[in-house]
Amino acid sequence: MAFSANLRMTMPTLVLIDGNSLLYRGFFAMRALTTSAGQPTNAVYAFTNMVLSLMEQHKPHLMFCAWDRHEPTFRHERFAEYKGTRKETPSDLVAQGPLARELCQAFGIPALEAAGFEADDIIGTLAGQGKAAGYDVLIVTGDLDALQLVEPGVRVTTTVKGVSDTVIYDEAAVEARYGLK
Repeated sequence: MAFSANLRMTMPTLVLIDGNSLLYRGFFAMRALTTSAGQPTNAVYAFTNMVLSLMEQHKPHLMFCAWDRHEPTFRHERFAEYKGTRKETPSDLVAQGPLARELCQAFGIPALEAAGFEADDIIGTLAGQGKAAGYDVLIVTGDLDALQLVEPGVRVTTTVKGVSDTVIYDEAAVEARYGLK
């Protein structure tokens, strides 16, 4: 059997979204928007645009959105000052969390969270499982800590400015930026 040089086999794509990170980015990237009832919506609006863009650009076979929970994680148990200097989340952003979860549900994107763990932990676990199952994994976050997960078959896209200016990190991009393999 002869194959054309133009025939390219592609692996199915798994997109893993860091929900809190993208919602946070969207909140600060967009001017304040509210419904007629006063419900803040700027972060959800930006988040929606990011999800739609991901769907259009990457045409994922599977998508999951991981969320942080509010109770302490195993990191807090090991180091009491973990994230101790972080500012309190603005109430207008907190109010949009449930809306973003509803949006994911409406799009058929399973929302994942686990007591004692952060979204990063869930994403790292799913990235390894997805790669092992034969998926090309794309992690979507505003958190550059996720670059430690980059390897063949696992890339990270992160926002550079606002919500639409993004960069995709594969191994070469990580090496070019940080000099690390």
